[in-house]
Amino acid sequence: MKRLRHALTIAFTFGGIATAVAAEEIRIGQTLPYSGPLSGFGLIGKSIEAYFDKVNAEGGINGRKIKFITLDDAYSPPKTVEQTRKLVEQDEVVLMFASLGTATNNAVHRYLNSKKVPQLFVLSGATKWADPKHYPWTMPGMATYESEGVIYAKHVLQAKPDARIAILSQNDDFGRDYVAGFKRALGAKAASMIVAEASYETSAPTISSQLATLKASGANVLFGVVLGKFTSQMIKGVAELNWKPDLFYVPTSASSISFLAPAGLDNAVGLISSSAQKDTIDPQWADDPGVKEFFAFMKERMPDADLNNSNYAAGYHYATLLMKVLKSCKDDFSRENILKQATSLRDVELPLLLPGVKVSTGPDDYLPFQQLRLRRFNGKNWVGFGDLIDDRQD
Repeated sequence: MKRLRHALTIAFTFGGIATAVAAEEIRIGQTLPYSGPLSGFGLIGKSIEAYFDKVNAEGGINGRKIKFITLDDAYSPPKTVEQTRKLVEQDEVVLMFASLGTATNNAVHRYLNSKKVPQLFVLSGATKWADPKHYPWTMPGMATYESEGVIYAKHVLQAKPDARIAILSQNDDFGRDYVAGFKRALGAKAASMIVAEASYETSAPTISSQLATLKASGANVLFGVVLGKFTSQMIKGVAELNWKPDLFYVPTSASSISFLAPAGLDNAVGLISSSAQKDTIDPQWADDPGVKEFFAFMKERMPDADLNNSNYAAGYHYATLLMKVLKSCKDDFSRENILKQATSLRDVELPLLLPGVKVSTGPDDYLPFQQLRLRRFNGKNWVGFGDLIDDRQD
């Protein structure tokens, strides 16, 4: 039965004789919020699906076709558990790939490791995903939230050493990791520089009261650890309060145009974030081979998509990363070998990574992305500034 677990049997008739041909299938599972407050991220899955369709049309991987099964969990941990169990126990996927969220992935963390199912390139920067000693089957797909928080704090110290900082954060591991890194980088100065903090629950309808309280503190720097609709609410709310922080930060995961647009792009001017990826709509990359390759893919496979939405590029980016892993598996697509290849990447370059950013992993180093660059929104797109920052270095 195990030999048939990932097989697709195709029957056809030749000369009146029925013949069965077993063509192995690489079954990949994913959960994403296709509904609910973070449904904008569902486009990541649509892009990945289109990419794998293209791979299959071109012959698959070593003769094997990819069966990509992406299910809606509405960013609800109980739903994530239900859908992940279905994918593993009924659909018999060989790995889980690029599922979104800290709380949602946490809900299936132990389960997938107990089943020895690779939980690859988790779309969450929680530090806990890089713990090969205790959870060897889980790997993160982003720079850690703590590292990103460190980068923003370093920029504050350099650009505005006398800052009065306000922090708005989501009340979960996502928010806490960012704030922990931010405060750690501020060091002893955190106590005097941070003048106000507020948090919100993901179930909250609005964050207007928190924003009013933070503005009243007299802060001139705002670090908003937000996601999804709360990104739009924060940007719009700050503008409506006529609050003009000198420095205004949001996480990479909140920087999609799809989250900025509802708040009014003019209101997002000056916003600071970071990235390891090229901004595909930034004119500076118009002639870049990797970006041109992405646009050719979009034109062929998703011609009606809004190319201003960075979630399509994110899906493409992660799909190209998994392709590197799968191609290196040769003819062995066992869960053990897939994990082995994912944890032995060496200076891998991907089409949409910034120049100089490379992916390297090891049996004791599960972090694929450890280099970032700050960027600022100009009303149309994100423009990088400063040097590449490697969070492996002080």
